[in-house]
Amino acid sequence: MSASESACGYEYCPPVAVAREGGCSCGAVRYRLTSEPMFVHCCHCLNCQRQTGSAFVINLLLEADRMELFAGEPQPVEVPRDDGSTQTIFRCPSCQVAVYSEYGRPAVRFVRAGTLDEPSSVAPDVHIFTRSKLPWVTLPESTPAFDLYYDSKTLWPAESRQRLDAALGR
Repeated sequence: MSASESACGYEYCPPVAVAREGGCSCGAVRYRLTSEPMFVHCCHCLNCQRQTGSAFVINLLLEADRMELFAGEPQPVEVPRDDGSTQTIFRCPSCQVAVYSEYGRPAVRFVRAGTLDEPSSVAPDVHIFTRSKLPWVTLPESTPAFDLYYDSKTLWPAESRQRLDAALGR
């Protein structure tokens, strides 16, 4: 480790402003987040609606090594998407609650905010795929919203982009 790096491997490790732990409904899977998320999505796409049975999903984007599992082991389930690709949803083997997803890059996890012990400790940084949001969902004017996706280079904080690049080995 160089003198400019800290224990997490970066010049600066964002402290966890709120101690965040979470898990599935039955308690068989438990986890702890060791840093703030890089970014928080609220996704309104039809895939997320179908997979959650809800109007949207809120995901915390986080490096895989910053999510410590301290009870249980979520099981991967390959799920088809409308575009023909798949995503991997990691579910509790007992109660089947979706704890996090991977979209082709295991270094980055999309942690389901609803599995946090205190889900109100996070708020979306962006709303995506709003073209398919349900008409009764009202979006806050203070949060960026996009019909489809967005350019992370312009929306993400520089520190989060650096963390993503490091996680992906870029």
